[in-house]
Amino acid sequence: MKKTFSPYALFFVLVIITACNSKPDFNFFYYTPEQTAVLAKTLNLPEIPDDYTIELPIHLRNAGLAPSQVERDKAILGRVLFYDKKLSKDGTIACGSCHKQNLGFGDDRQFSLGVNNQVGERNSIALYSVASFAAYYGTDINGASAIPFFWDNRAATAKEQSMGSLTNPIEMDLHMSEVTDAVRNQDYYQPLFEKAYGDNAITSDRVLESIANFVNAMGSYSSKFDVEASKAGLYNATQYANNFSGFTATENAGKALFMQHCATCHSHNMGRPPLTFANNGLYQVYTDQGVGGRSNIASQKGTFKIPTLRNIAVSAPYMHDGSLKTLEDVIEHYNSGIKPHANLHTALKASNGTPKKNFLNIDQKAQLIAFLNTLTDFQASADTRFSNPFKQ
Repeated sequence: MKKTFSPYALFFVLVIITACNSKPDFNFFYYTPEQTAVLAKTLNLPEIPDDYTIELPIHLRNAGLAPSQVERDKAILGRVLFYDKKLSKDGTIACGSCHKQNLGFGDDRQFSLGVNNQVGERNSIALYSVASFAAYYGTDINGASAIPFFWDNRAATAKEQSMGSLTNPIEMDLHMSEVTDAVRNQDYYQPLFEKAYGDNAITSDRVLESIANFVNAMGSYSSKFDVEASKAGLYNATQYANNFSGFTATENAGKALFMQHCATCHSHNMGRPPLTFANNGLYQVYTDQGVGGRSNIASQKGTFKIPTLRNIAVSAPYMHDGSLKTLEDVIEHYNSGIKPHANLHTALKASNGTPKKNFLNIDQKAQLIAFLNTLTDFQASADTRFSNPFKQ
């Protein structure tokens, strides 16, 4: 009997042969060839966009921290805006000029330089001192209980914070209309706005929203401390005082000291800070009144934001005015240098109401510093998603 060959089988064979012996009919390109050519002239961006999904370690999730996820293409656009020096009056300063990734997104100068080499008035806060901006900063994504921005807590959202820096006369010194003009004049922004917003319309609100998405994507949660805390599956403050198996004896001793003397203000899990501002006795008389200078409330005079201490070892100098140069200086301030002040926080007072004095010996100071070094996140400092995308 003569066998016949089904046309469907023939078609199937031809498909298999074609698939095995020819190149794919198409390659996936996120940006069009034209867009890629424009971007490649100035920027080092991956062909497939970076993923900005935020996944906190288990010990922070156990504490109830749940970050709002950012919009990827807006974060990519925000990354470029964050590092673009063209968004300053003299073309020399970007957000990234005062917030350097290898320094925990802080600055090693006491006061950062702005346009025309003007000197700032406060030390640049290290952005990597925060576990996750998206988890507890910004009233727009975390409601009325959110942590605010700046040393004096004057900005409620990352958008407000960004506008404050862009328009500050001694930082970047532009009006927002000038910022948008500067963005429109750069051809590499057209494809980025198209991906982020579906069209290339450039507005000040879109600029600020994109920078905010990049900032809100930031966080540091892969330190040795995080690894050990997650390995132990910690849930409450008491458990953090237990020894970590991966810590040295010195680091564990320092951690115990931190939990006893520092965690009340700076957080036991390096997550959300328990307090938003306080006076730490840095001076008896303050020129800069901090939160109180803005609010004009007597009980807030001389108070400033209380940061968490992630990446503290790489973000010197310290305090709102950068007056303490080393971790040793900081610890000695709290051990013997606290000044009396009407608004000094109660955690820094002895039972008689005077500043605490000399509660750490030499060995304990070294132990505390050893622990603070476990808060350095080497993975975050090398994360290319947050690095300068401009070709050097």
